[in-house]
Amino acid sequence: MILADTSVWIDYLNGLITPQTDLLDGALIDGTLAMGDLIFLEILQGIRDDQQYKNVKLKLSLLEQHSMLTPLIIFKYSSNYRTLRKRGITIRKTNDVIIASFCIDQKMDLLYVDRDFKPFCDHLGLRSAYTPAYPC
Repeated sequence: MILADTSVWIDYLNGLITPQTDLLDGALIDGTLAMGDLIFLEILQGIRDDQQYKNVKLKLSLLEQHSMLTPLIIFKYSSNYRTLRKRGITIRKTNDVIIASFCIDQKMDLLYVDRDFKPFCDHLGLRSAYTPAYPC
């Protein structure tokens, strides 16, 4: 299963064509895409138009849903943040810590464009759903 970060969903819903949105589209067709509640919240709260809100809410509700934060998992997620911090890496948003840590814990690939996820790949075993053919 693949989880797509909000940044990729925003591009997708705005009609941008990128390698990540193409991969998202393919995962939707293949049925290999899941939705995290935190990501769902971020997507819905960013939609201004009422009709688009209803449509997106209805369609994304059909995806396999996951609760990303539970009381038992908080310690593991905070440990991930602290591990990176000790390496001199500060993750800017708590939501990114939750999303990356959830994917690591659940062994799910994450589709993202946000640079804050790369340290999770480099140091904590997060798997990226997209790897460019010729990385920089």
